[in-house]
This record gives sequence, C-alpha cells and structure tokens, in this order.
Amino acid sequence: MGCIADGEWMDLWIAVQALILGVVEGLTEFLPVSSTGHQIIVADLIGFGGERALAFNIIIQLGAILAVIWEYRRKIIDVVVGLPNERQAQKFTANLLVAFMPAVVLGVAFADVIHEYLFNPITVAMALVIGGIVMLWAEKRDHTIRAESVDDMTWTLALKVGFAQCLALVPGTSRSGSTIIGGLLFGLSRKAATEFSFFLAMPTMVGAAVYSGYKYRDLFQPGDFAVFAIGFVTSFVFAMLAVRALLKFIGNHSYAAFAWYRIAFGLLILGTWQLGLIDWSTAVG
Repeated sequence: MGCIADGEWMDLWIAVQALILGVVEGLTEFLPVSSTGHQIIVADLIGFGGERALAFNIIIQLGAILAVIWEYRRKIIDVVVGLPNERQAQKFTANLLVAFMPAVVLGVAFADVIHEYLFNPITVAMALVIGGIVMLWAEKRDHTIRAESVDDMTWTLALKVGFAQCLALVPGTSRSGSTIIGGLLFGLSRKAATEFSFFLAMPTMVGAAVYSGYKYRDLFQPGDFAVFAIGFVTSFVFAMLAVRALLKFIGNHSYAAFAWYRIAFGLLILGTWQLGLIDWSTAVG
C-alpha cells in the first residue's frame, strides 16, 4: 500500500476538521446548548485555531442559517409578499426588528472585548452549567401563556426576548437557549418561543456574519474554498436535521433534557481541567 505524503495528510486532516466543525455547528446552532461554546471546545480539542478559523466560522454559521431560512421559506415568502398591505406581516416584521436591535447595539459595542476575554473553554463550561440550572428552573415554573404563536406576540414581548438574546454574547450561554427560555419566562408557548428563536436568528446571524465578514475580509483566501465548502454544506445539512428534530421533540417534551446535558457537559470540562486530564490551551492567556 502507498503512503500519504506529509502535505497530502495535512490537507486531509484540515478537511476532516472542517467536516467535524460543520457537524458541530449544524447540530448545535438552533439547540439550546450553545453552538459557539461547542465550537470553542471542539476546535480546542482538534487543534483548529488561528485567524483563518474566524473566516471559517463565519461560513459555517451562514450554512446553518440558510437551513432554517429554507425550512421556513413559505412563512418568509408570505411575510415579504404581504408586507406592503397586510397588518399581520407588518406586525411580525416590526417584532423581529424590535427584538433584533438590542443585540446589535451591545454586540457592536462589546464584541471585541468579549472575544478577547471570554472566548475560552472554562468560561464556556461555567456558562453551560449556569444556563442549564436556569433552564431547569424556568421549566419548573408555572407558565402563563400570553402568546400561543409568533403571530400573537406584542412588540413588548418581542423586546423582552431581544434583551434575553443579549445574554448569548457570553459564549456558552446559547443564543437559542437565551431566546427560548426568555420567551417561556415572558409568556410565549413552547412552540412560539422556539419558532421566534429561529426567526430572530435570521437577522441576528446574517447581520453578525456580514459585519464579521467585512471586518475580517482579508482572511478569506481562494485556496480555502474547498475547506469552506465542506464546512458550509455539512453545517447546512445537519442544521436542517436538528431544526426538524427539535420541532418534533418539543411537541411532547420539555427542555429539561437539554438542561441536564448542558450541566453534565460543563461539569465534564471543569472536571478534566481541574484534574489536569486535558490541557485546555485557550483557558488561559
């Protein structure tokens, strides 16, 4: 049997890394478990880092958001078509814009500081545990439903969910987790909270990708196209599977299972760090 040359082996390993991270992004982006947190941890484990990784992460996030746009394409088309004349379409769009704005303001103001000081596995682990505890508490509370569907939401409910989304600026908190649990606490049904989280992800993630893409535009190189394509397609496919599975799951289950997963995963990271079993290289510095 022949052997793989060093250069070819490196190219193969980079492709495998792209595949792994695409799967992780797709599976976790819309689940309340923190996709950013999982990306930081998995990338640390497989040695995927550096400035070019920033460009790669932008691409795979676009793959994930394209999946949810495709899944809700009929609703999006109905809203766009009805926007000039239909009150419901105008109300839905206004609610999205209201919910979107807090993250824009705080994200632009603090993104660099957060990325410098909080993007590490230990912060992620602590946020996973704390978020899981909050999630369990939220699920045990008696729910007073004020909006059964996303079309029943008022602008004040949308604004509250928008402020809840800002918590996701801390890696490990989870954007979808913040918006879903915030929605439950503020009176949305489980289905409405989940679907509004999906819709709110569209302007939030596209806006973040455009902003980051422009900011790091020099990092995009033609030679990375194949690796980016692997990550993009993988993220799209697995995000589609995750969204459909989550919508089926919440029909008969609470979010408690995700909360316990967060707590167990976070404690596992903290335990391996304390015992010195894994050198979380980005945990310091």
